Amino acid sequence: MELIQRYSKCFVCGDKNDMCLKVDFFHDGEKARAEYHPTPRFEGYKEILHGGIISALLDEVMIKAIIAKGIFSLTSRIDIRFKNFARIGEKLLLEGRIKEDRRRLILAEGKAFKQEGEVIAAARGTYFRVKGQIKEQLERSID
Repeated sequence: MELIQRYSKCFVCGDKNDMCLKVDFFHDGEKARAEYHPTPRFEGYKEILHGGIISALLDEVMIKAIIAKGIFSLTSRIDIRFKNFARIGEKLLLEGRIKEDRRRLILAEGKAFKQEGEVIAAARGTYFRVKGQIKEQLERSID
């Protein structure tokens, strides 16, 4: 699997942001994949990972599937269905893939699940392909 490029200041994947999750994302040719180990720092209810963090992880794994194909895009919409909760300290597995490329819009799917395979949350995302100055700005963000 190949490491997907990161944006150093990104809240999810950045390595130069003290507040970030510091998640590494990999691509296997079809799907983006990652592991996340929840810490008390992002706890919602006692010993439970905050749903906003799960949402951010799902958004990121879907857009990483797009980035792995060399496409620059921004999130237009995400829909997340929570099916269970994630405990602090229990590893989460993430996967995302492109479902459909409609030229300007890209549809993606993502899942967060426990190591045993139980789904925590499933997401669908719509991302719009960027060009011009916005694409150039995104390209400069990679380091």
